Amino acid sequence: MEILAFGVQADEKPLIEAAFEAPHEARCLDVFLNEDTAPIAAGYEVVSTSVNADLGHRVLQTLAAGGTQMIAQRSTGFNNIDLDVAERLGMTVARVSYYSPYAVAEFAWTLAMAVNRRIVRASNRTRDFDFRLDGLMGRDLHGRTAGVIGTGKIGEAFARIAHGFGMRLLGWDVAENPACAALGMEYVDKDRLFAEADLISLHVPLLANTQHLIDASALRTMKDDAILVNSSRGGLIDTKALVEELRAGRFTGVGLDVYEAEAGLFFLDKSLEAVPDDVLARLVTFPNVVVTSHQAYYTVDAVTQIVDTTVSNVLDYLAGRCSGNVLVPASPSS
Repeated sequence: MEILAFGVQADEKPLIEAAFEAPHEARCLDVFLNEDTAPIAAGYEVVSTSVNADLGHRVLQTLAAGGTQMIAQRSTGFNNIDLDVAERLGMTVARVSYYSPYAVAEFAWTLAMAVNRRIVRASNRTRDFDFRLDGLMGRDLHGRTAGVIGTGKIGEAFARIAHGFGMRLLGWDVAENPACAALGMEYVDKDRLFAEADLISLHVPLLANTQHLIDASALRTMKDDAILVNSSRGGLIDTKALVEELRAGRFTGVGLDVYEAEAGLFFLDKSLEAVPDDVLARLVTFPNVVVTSHQAYYTVDAVTQIVDTTVSNVLDYLAGRCSGNVLVPASPSS
C-alpha cells in the first residue's frame, strides 16, 4: 500500500521514506492538506498529515469521498481535526501521543535566553561589525521565579532546566506532577503565577477552555519586565492583546514558536509576498520579540520518534489494532 503524506519538510522526507518498508511505502508531498489540495488524496486509503493541515468538515468529506479511511497525524496536537465529522464518516484518526519532551522544553529555553540576553540583536549588530553593548543588557535568571503553565512531560522537562538555573518554581495545571513537586515547585492559581513569575512558559494543549488562556487580563496581571514564552499552541495567547501590551512598552521579552493564525504561513516561504496578517506584521517589529515558525519539535530525535509512531499507527490500522494513539477508531461498519 502507498501512503500519502502531506506537508513533509525536506529534512523529514528521507526519514519517512526509510521508515515504511515493503509492501508499504510513502509518497511525500511538501504541500499542506487543505480544501484545494484534498483532491490529490483520491484513491489513497491512508493519508498522513502535519500539524497545520486543515482537517475541517469540508476536507474530511473530500477525503472520504476519495476513499480515504485513515488519517495518521504526525503531531501530538489535534485541534485542527474535526473529530466528530471524522467519526460520522467512519474514518480512523490517530496521532503521535508522545515524542521527546526535551526537544520542545530545550527550545522554549532557547527562546527565553534569546530574548533575555538580546541574542538576535547582538548577532545582527556584529554582522555589521558594530560591537557596542548598548541595549544588550540582560539579567540573571538564577534566584528569579519561573512560572510553568502545564506540568506534563514537556513542562516537567522545562522545570528541570529552570531548577538547574537555580530558579524558584511556580506551577499551574489541572493535576500536580509529583516529579515537579519534588523539584520544589509550588502549585498556585493562575493569577498568582502571572503576578509573581519573572519567566512564564506555556505547555498546555489548545482546548476550548485554554483558548486565549493568556488574555488581556492575564497579560495585565504579569510583571512589566516579565518574559513570556509559548512553544505549545498559538491560540493560547490573545495575540492582539499581546501587541497592545508590547506597544505600551511592557515585557522584557516575548518568545513565540507558535502563532494563532499560523496556518497558511508557517512552514512556507512568504519572503517575496506581502503578508496580509497585520497582527503578525506588527508583532515581529518589536525589538524584544522573537518569533520562530513552529520548530520547537524539530530535532532528529523527536522527528524520528514521530515518524516511527506514525508508521506504527498505520500498521495498527491495517492489522485492525487500536492503540492509545487512536483518537477516532474505525466504526464497525467501515
